[in-house]
Amino acid sequence: MKFQTSDHVVLDYTDEGQGQAVLLLSGIGAVKEVFGAIIPRLVENGYRVINLDARNQGASEHTVRGRRMSRHALDVAELLGDLDVDHVIGIGSSMGAATLFAYGSLFGAGRFAKLVDVDQTPKMIGDDTWQYGFESLTWDSFPTSLKFPMGKAAVHKISDGVFSQMKAAAKAHPYDGQLNYPLLVDHTFQDWRDIVAALGIPLLVVAGKQSPYFNPEFAAVTARMAKHGIAKVIDHSGHLIMAEQPEAFYEAFQKFMRK
Repeated sequence: MKFQTSDHVVLDYTDEGQGQAVLLLSGIGAVKEVFGAIIPRLVENGYRVINLDARNQGASEHTVRGRRMSRHALDVAELLGDLDVDHVIGIGSSMGAATLFAYGSLFGAGRFAKLVDVDQTPKMIGDDTWQYGFESLTWDSFPTSLKFPMGKAAVHKISDGVFSQMKAAAKAHPYDGQLNYPLLVDHTFQDWRDIVAALGIPLLVVAGKQSPYFNPEFAAVTARMAKHGIAKVIDHSGHLIMAEQPEAFYEAFQKFMRK
């Protein structure tokens, strides 16, 4: 399905199932097909699943417009407004979680009832106030080091079906890292700790125990910041938890939903 934003960028999304809405947001450079393993579980258990490719990613329009986190948050707000859905469960993987925090900075809880952060620290740059940043990134190495390859995100085998869907989508819509570099810089620059602390809705922070990007201890620290935070570390998983360990991820999600 297609949706045009207020700045005339066409975004691609899928919308399936009935019930409480769940919005899925993938990370920078990723495609929405990364959620392929959990979508059937969500639909079968009575959720309406809205899966969005961010601008400059997947089947959405690739453009120089709006390469900043605030615009990505506004994209979410406009899509949910167009679909007229409330009490949404937001599941953001990597930068997708940061997009949810950016939404919170602009709209508060807005149309969301609960948020799920999948392996995304609220502060990417490590310093004297935060030791859970992205790899060894510091103010001294920012932003130059962001131009270097980040390496594989997954450490556990993704199912053949989901992996083939991801590869096909990436081939059909190649990601342009140079085009989207300003967004990566903006994403990395942000500090969402004040937003996490101000959240009035429940937050689940899920970390991959073998994440190549983050110390999984960030999950508990971040959850303690929130008024209604819960942390879960999933073993045998890297950065793409919902694709690497979908059963464990969905179990954690269901437990979170029951609280």
